[in-house]
Amino acid sequence: MQLHRTLVSKLLLVTVLMFGFGFALVPLYDVFCEVTGINGKTSNVPATVLADGIDTSREVTIEFLARPNKDMPWIFKPEIRRLTVHPGEVHVMNYLAENPTGRMIVGQAVPSVSPGQAALYLHKIECFCFTQQQLAAGNKMLMPVQFYVDPALPAQFSTITLNYTLYDVTANWQGSAATENLGE
Repeated sequence: MQLHRTLVSKLLLVTVLMFGFGFALVPLYDVFCEVTGINGKTSNVPATVLADGIDTSREVTIEFLARPNKDMPWIFKPEIRRLTVHPGEVHVMNYLAENPTGRMIVGQAVPSVSPGQAALYLHKIECFCFTQQQLAAGNKMLMPVQFYVDPALPAQFSTITLNYTLYDVTANWQGSAATENLGE
């Protein structure tokens, strides 16, 4: 009987430790990514244009991707798929959004950059991802992003991919109760 109690105690301890490790994994991963710079997250704060000038001696290709989350019914895509830029040059690129449903939907775009280390060098001056986007039933809109690539981008990066995932946040939107009746 003593052997069974010892075994049960050890199994419970292992279970608690595994749960604790799983709970701590997300913050530990965030710290790891912050330290190594491999997270691909971009800033949610508008950047200011640097006065360093434009590096015309090199070109960087920016690839634009878009995908709505599985629960987001919008049609969401970049206006163009690729753009070649000089570091330091400011560009505006549009994403196209269409709400084919019969109700107003609020969307929130979450950006990511690949390779992750390049996220530190892609600066958004203005971006639809900074705020939630409302789109009435059956409507379309252009969602611009104004950006530049920092001239300090290491030479090893010749292509940067900017990807937006669009989420339906209508249920979390402050005015959702008032606007639910508008779409009906």
